[in-house]
Amino acid sequence: MNKNDTGCCSCSSGCCGQEQKKRQIIIDFLYLDLSVCTRCQGTETNLDDAVNEVSTVLRAAGFEIVVNKVNINSRVLAIEHHFLSSPTIRVNGRDIALEVKETSCKECGDLCGDSVDCRVWVHEGIEYTEPPKSMIINAILKEIYGGDSSSTSTNVEYEIPQNLITFFDSLERKED
Repeated sequence: MNKNDTGCCSCSSGCCGQEQKKRQIIIDFLYLDLSVCTRCQGTETNLDDAVNEVSTVLRAAGFEIVVNKVNINSRVLAIEHHFLSSPTIRVNGRDIALEVKETSCKECGDLCGDSVDCRVWVHEGIEYTEPPKSMIINAILKEIYGGDSSSTSTNVEYEIPQNLITFFDSLERKED
């Protein structure tokens, strides 16, 4: 008798009592603006492409990918999400960038009417204004298959960065 004769189908339908529970990978994309900021737009595009490339393999390995895109458009949201710099990508709560490095962002400056710095991404020793797709894929795979777990979120008290205070204050003044 083969498997099909018994009605068991390698556990994909749960008939063997061994149905595999999907493990979630939570990816948070936090940004200030997608309408004019080319850094945020490029990061979103590269994130979408990276997730599309790895999703088939990860689903086959029993993972479900959940992508949350959050427009951080207020101090309240910045504080709630412990937002440090725009744009940010976190995989299971872990920022994919080892450090926060920023340079002047003309688009976000024009948006709020003040000087604003946005994130630059350092990957393999090179600075990018958008995280390369390979950097995002590597961060997802590292989170799943191991790596340094000591960099999980620390209990350091969050303080909203001055750069973001300037951005939100300038937006509020502009609206008045």
